[in-house]
Amino acid sequence: MDIEVKTLDGTSAGTVALADEIFGLEPRADILQRVVRWQLAKRQAGTHKTLTRTEINKTGKKMYRQKGTGGARHGNKAAPQFRGGGKAFGPVVRSHAHDLPKKVRALGLKLALSAKAKGANIIVLDEAIASEAKTKLLKGKLAALGLTNALIVDGAAPQEAFRLAARNIPEIDVLPIQGINVYDILRRETLVLTKAAVSALEERFK
Repeated sequence: MDIEVKTLDGTSAGTVALADEIFGLEPRADILQRVVRWQLAKRQAGTHKTLTRTEINKTGKKMYRQKGTGGARHGNKAAPQFRGGGKAFGPVVRSHAHDLPKKVRALGLKLALSAKAKGANIIVLDEAIASEAKTKLLKGKLAALGLTNALIVDGAAPQEAFRLAARNIPEIDVLPIQGINVYDILRRETLVLTKAAVSALEERFK
C-alpha cells in the first residue's frame, strides 16, 4: 500500500510503499493478546514477599500446658494463625516471565503494525528532527499534525534534540527502531514511523 510521507511542518514529502506482508495482514486479537501478556509478565518485578513462620522472630517455647485448658494445643508463636505470625503460602520472590516462540512474537509485531494501518492510524514522517530541544515548539508541530497521543519510532538512534523536546509531552513516546514493541504500539492511538524506521522494519522482516 502507498502512504503519503509528511514533514513535521505538515507539508507533503512524496509517498512511500508499505509492504503488504508487514502492514497488510488481517489483525488477530488472540495473537496480540498473547504477545502483550508475554511482555507485561516479563517486565513484572516479582519482588513481592511475605515472611514465613521460619523467618518470624517469635519464641518456640510452648505457650501453655498441653492438656486441661479446653483450647487447642499450641507450641509456637510464629504459627500463621497467631497475630504477628508468619504467612502461610504467601508470595515469594520469583520471575513471572514465560516463554513465547520467536515466530509468534514476530507475527504479533506485524499484526500490530497492520492493525494501525487498517485503522488509518499510521503516519510516515520524512524525518524526526527538531532544530532545538524546545518542548513547546515540538508540541505545536505535533498538534498541527493531529498527534496528541502517539508513538514515534525513528531509526537506530533518534535525534537528541527531538528526543529531549518530546520527552515532556504527555502521551507522546519516542523509541528507536530496536525498541519497537506490540504493547507500546497498541497503547497509543497513532503510530508515527520515519522513513528510516520503515526501511529498517522491511529489512528486519526480509
